[in-house]
Amino acid sequence: MSDPIPHVEIVIVDYDPRWPVLYSEERARVMAVLGNLDVESIEHIGSTSVPGLSAKPIIDLLVTVPWLGPPDPFIEPLRSLDYTFFAALGHKDRHMFARGRPHTHHLHIVQHHSEEHQHPLAFRNYLRSDVDTAHTYVALKRALAERFHHNRQAYNEGKTNFIRAVVAQAIEAQVQG
Repeated sequence: MSDPIPHVEIVIVDYDPRWPVLYSEERARVMAVLGNLDVESIEHIGSTSVPGLSAKPIIDLLVTVPWLGPPDPFIEPLRSLDYTFFAALGHKDRHMFARGRPHTHHLHIVQHHSEEHQHPLAFRNYLRSDVDTAHTYVALKRALAERFHHNRQAYNEGKTNFIRAVVAQAIEAQVQG
């Protein structure tokens, strides 16, 4: 039912204006197979969701549901779209799926209004609104990709503190705004 953690080569490419279109197309495909599972929302997250931002060329979709139970109801419908469930990349608050080899799409299923839902949106929206922070993030990602080209875990860990700080700023800005 699930594959182990996939080997992913870390490559950062310049922004591709087709990314929002690819997201919209994939959103429609995903909604068609998950529509009867009480999906609350499907959002484009990650660096490909920020206009002008360089990124790994992987479209990230954030699917929210009212309550996050076991992944079983999602596995077969998403398998029909060539998604693979990766239990090792998820945790109790998120189910993780990927499509393509190399991956072209990541799909995260989380509970609606949870931190796993709100934090990626806060991060995305902050990067969309603050060009300096977005440029700093790109520089960090490029440096980490060069250093950890074949080590996804180290690459992701290298971004963690930056992402947490930006999310905290974004939440603080929402509270004050």
